[in-house]
Amino acid sequence: MTETEASLLRQFPLLLPQNRAKTVYEGFISAQGRDFHLRILLPKDLQLRNARLLCSWQLKAILNGYHHVVQQRMQHSPDLMSFIVELKMVLEVALKNKKELLVYVDTCFSTIKLKAEDASGREHLITVKLKAKYPAESPDCIVDFPVSFSVSWTPQSSLISIHSQFLAALESLKAFWDVMDEIDEKTWVLEPEKPTRSATARRIALGNNASINIEVDPRHPTMLPECCFLGADHVVKPLGIRLSRNIHLWDPENSLLQNLKDVLEIDFPARAILEKSDFSMDCGICYAYQLDGAIPDQVCDNSRCGQPFHQICLYEWLRGLLTSRQSFNVIFGECPYCSKPLTLKMSGRKA
Repeated sequence: MTETEASLLRQFPLLLPQNRAKTVYEGFISAQGRDFHLRILLPKDLQLRNARLLCSWQLKAILNGYHHVVQQRMQHSPDLMSFIVELKMVLEVALKNKKELLVYVDTCFSTIKLKAEDASGREHLITVKLKAKYPAESPDCIVDFPVSFSVSWTPQSSLISIHSQFLAALESLKAFWDVMDEIDEKTWVLEPEKPTRSATARRIALGNNASINIEVDPRHPTMLPECCFLGADHVVKPLGIRLSRNIHLWDPENSLLQNLKDVLEIDFPARAILEKSDFSMDCGICYAYQLDGAIPDQVCDNSRCGQPFHQICLYEWLRGLLTSRQSFNVIFGECPYCSKPLTLKMSGRKA
């Protein structure tokens, strides 16, 4: 008896060869506490790509919708043992939910994508990468989450246990995504332009070339987020004062967006009334809105000017003027448009 045959017998003791040539196997495959009858006919060279799989009507009904995956595995699995292991994984997914949870399998059966919906109807994907020693070794799981995700794994675990842990994690993040979706739906978000489910920051337009950048805690999404106002001093300073004065009004029982309205004493520009172009002013130096993924985040403090600039554009402009002076990462100069004094504090770059 070869090592592969011995391994097959250990893991699937109810599936046995029916002749000396071992070209016919018949018996049962077990999944989710149930046994399903099947018969496998192999050619003389024992190559799976030319094999036939005969299933009981119950097994056929359960695998309905997964035939393409089963056929793919018969074409690409290196041996019978590998195929039966993979067939069991597909069967477990099919038994878990008659909806197709399995949305992608690569030809090597090393990368698998499963989908799930959270309680608010949002669809999420998890990519499972099986390692060479699977199932003895835990697979890698890739998700679009704002927090780390790790699975509890034993050699007896399955794709279904991963999917169940994935569902539990989705439920724990539901409140966070509800908060972020409300912001995306009811305000003009300047950055990120196409937020992913893992994105915790939003830069929201306030009008008058001003915006607020918030960083939301995924574990406590209705608590006061980190706030940073961007815009001319005469516009954003009053907002900062209101935030400090009204911070006691913050109520975690209310939505984050409603709390921001209450403490800042403002109504955010509505998507139903205004267009994004009303806030998307181009940089006064490069005349573009986006530059290497960044949008203008510096504004002249002069209330009669208020021209926005990209940080890097303004930095290069001021650095080229003989009248500008620099102290560490702060440059003092004049606005390119109105010539009023202007201060630029560089971040994320050595000035």
